[in-house]
Amino acid sequence: MDFLKSAVASAISKGPAFGYSFGDRVDIDDSIWTLYNGTKREDGSKCSIFSFDVTANKSRTPLARNALRKLRTLRHPGVVKVLDTVETDSYIYIATERLNPLSWHVKRKSLSEETIKWGLHNVAKTLKFINADATSVHGCIRPASIFFSESGEWKLGGFEALSSMKEDDSILPTYGGLIPDATRYMPPEISKGGWEVIKQNPTHAVDAYNFGTLMFEVFNGSYHGSDQLGQMKSIPPSMHQAYKRLLNPNPKARMSVSQFLDQGKRIGGFFQTPLIQVTEDIENLGLKAEDERNEVLGKLDEVADDFPADFFKMKVLPELLKSVEFGGGGAKVFGTVMQIGAKLSEEEYETQITPVVVRLFANPDRAIRVCLLNNLPLMIDHLPQKIVNDKIFPQMVTGFTDIAPVVREETVKAVLTIVPKLSDRTVNGELLRHLAKTANDEQPGIRTNTTICLGKIARNLGANNRAKVLSAAFARSLRDPFVHARNAALLALAATSDLFSEDDCAAKLLPVMCPSLVDKEKLIRDQALKTVDIYMSRIRKYTSTMPDTALPSPALSSGAAGPRMGTPANDTSWTGWAISSFTNKLASASGQIQAGANGSTQQRPSSVPPPATTKADKPSTGTSTPKHGMTLTKSAATIPTIASPDPAAAFNDEAEDFSGDWGGFEDDGFGTGTKPKEEEEDPWGTPTIAPSTTTTSFDDKGEPDFAGWLAAQSQTKKATKNPLPKGLAKSGGAAKTTRPVVGGRTGSAPSMTRKVVVPPKEIKKEEVKSKEDEEEGWGDAW
Repeated sequence: MDFLKSAVASAISKGPAFGYSFGDRVDIDDSIWTLYNGTKREDGSKCSIFSFDVTANKSRTPLARNALRKLRTLRHPGVVKVLDTVETDSYIYIATERLNPLSWHVKRKSLSEETIKWGLHNVAKTLKFINADATSVHGCIRPASIFFSESGEWKLGGFEALSSMKEDDSILPTYGGLIPDATRYMPPEISKGGWEVIKQNPTHAVDAYNFGTLMFEVFNGSYHGSDQLGQMKSIPPSMHQAYKRLLNPNPKARMSVSQFLDQGKRIGGFFQTPLIQVTEDIENLGLKAEDERNEVLGKLDEVADDFPADFFKMKVLPELLKSVEFGGGGAKVFGTVMQIGAKLSEEEYETQITPVVVRLFANPDRAIRVCLLNNLPLMIDHLPQKIVNDKIFPQMVTGFTDIAPVVREETVKAVLTIVPKLSDRTVNGELLRHLAKTANDEQPGIRTNTTICLGKIARNLGANNRAKVLSAAFARSLRDPFVHARNAALLALAATSDLFSEDDCAAKLLPVMCPSLVDKEKLIRDQALKTVDIYMSRIRKYTSTMPDTALPSPALSSGAAGPRMGTPANDTSWTGWAISSFTNKLASASGQIQAGANGSTQQRPSSVPPPATTKADKPSTGTSTPKHGMTLTKSAATIPTIASPDPAAAFNDEAEDFSGDWGGFEDDGFGTGTKPKEEEEDPWGTPTIAPSTTTTSFDDKGEPDFAGWLAAQSQTKKATKNPLPKGLAKSGGAAKTTRPVVGGRTGSAPSMTRKVVVPPKEIKKEEVKSKEDEEEGWGDAW
């Protein structure tokens, strides 16, 4: 074997360039050729190489050169396809498509009846062309001259004796006897009269007889001589009559192969099989109407087991792809393409189907686009990631904005299939932008499918913006009026709960899920309970690992004190917060404590102005004893004053205002008091102070001093009768307040006043009386 390869290589090196490399030798019977498997050096494609050694077979050299010449000039689908030839004085090489001898399968009886009929049909069509159209005689029809192509079709070779009856120097009459094993396949008329008699008989006579012997051999597995031809048990009964006519001893009465073919193709004939019909129809699939096309595809499914697998790959598949791309084959044809494609290797898929798929995605036809999207799961594993990301997805995104809802919906569904083949940049950029649009689509089904899609591709999203995108999308879907969209959002939230932080679960997601607990649809309520339970369980687990408090330990804090007054140390009841809040105010209060009317001590709230000082509270340098025995203190400044509220005090509250989070109570007319908010007293208006028998002065905390001004005004009050300045006048609708009896006299209502300490001086009794008389008039003024 190695010697033969070296000899061939040596011969090639000395002769003209031959762009093919020799491989293993293939056993072939009854032939003048040596067959090798080969490869093309340029691209590594497979081929077969027929080699003839001129020096070793000089007597048969005319047969080899005749075959070379005929193969160069004869072109037919049923003839072996020639790629290249080389002829020198020492060798002849013929490079052809990759072939396998039919004799291998015949000897093993590995061919089914349907496959044999299909092969005989192909050979008969080729012989009809040779005999009728080319007016030639093949002269060497036998299994050794027939080959299987890569597509599984029967291809006719063995053109060593091919002769035209119009030629004077035809090879067959002269060199017919040099054909290997010629005697076994020789027709009876040639056995008697030699090869010269073929010129006296019809052109088809020799080939028709040899075609009959071929039928016998392929159905029986072997052929030894003409005495076996009468045994027709293995031949299908429908072919018996035609078989006998092919073997007629009289060459002029013998049926031609063309007649045999026509008889088999008649209605009910032996060539009317699904396999043969599909083979003929598949070539014109793109020209057929939709009904005819569907009928052909139905037959194709029926004969899938009888067809050679290679035939589907090499012959049926290209025709189907043509029909889809150019002939309007539609979804049914493409579905068959996917079934065949599943049997292809990665290399075959990449060379045959992938280029067509890329071109089809660029096709604007909606029917083709929907067909591609529906079949995307069948071909996504065979498509390289670079092809999907760079060529298919950019064409696919046009479906997100198509005006046809079915295209938009199928595009959204296809995202689940294609997203593993997309880059992170594409997923987190362009894909999310398009899904944001379909999430607000006018079609509720598309919105629902977008939510489902986001839930399933959640783990493909970038960790940086995943939680933000999903929470916003699901929150919007929970408000969708379409019930299934809301249900899809709850299901997606349940499936992606582990992708959110515990803070997001508690602060963002649970608040938007809780309204679904009281949804009008029971489907939503039930699912909301399940989803909320998932999030609550996660939050409980998380909070169980948290410390009891984030405040520093009292033992470590300087000046730490025990529980405040009125707050039990271990109070865990629901009222504990109220007591704590109240004592907080006590702890932060400042100022003087005075006795109340009931004898208890009270603290003036910081928001209430200090009360006015009555006559009984006025400081003085001396004391006088009234009729009732009360001791009054007189002061030089006896004019009551009103404390002006500090506007800045209203904005000194450092606590966070949560009023906006409870908006729903204000709308119901509930303010901070027991009456509607709009009817509450204005904190910045004139304070209303109830009469009190107790008069106490407070420190004014540095508030404006109106005492001097009021003292000056009191000197001219009776003469001018001018009203008090704005802010000190009595409210028009208020009832006149009676001054409490102090020392036997009625006085004005207690008012808030500033305590003024005046250096003591001597005051005459007349002056004191005059002052007291003048003060009597202020009761009416207030």
